[in-house]
Amino acid sequence: MIDYDPTRPKWVQIYEVVRARIESGEYPPQSLISEVKLEAEFSVARVTIRKVTAKLREDRLIVTTPGMGSFVAPKTNETPEQP
Repeated sequence: MIDYDPTRPKWVQIYEVVRARIESGEYPPQSLISEVKLEAEFSVARVTIRKVTAKLREDRLIVTTPGMGSFVAPKTNETPEQP
């Protein structure tokens, strides 16, 4: 759980945490990013986590395969922009 800044959207704050975990290697390439686990960890609605995963996909940090889930993408040299 994180202390949310009430002046910023929760999904952006969660995105920053998950992105940092991916970049640090805490979530290595090919590891599953579970919406259910993130929803429980951050105590937010699924729609909030879906905004997070959409932004992670947009930034090419995760890849989603229908019927299988979302996985951390292989490392690249590109650095995506902040939201």
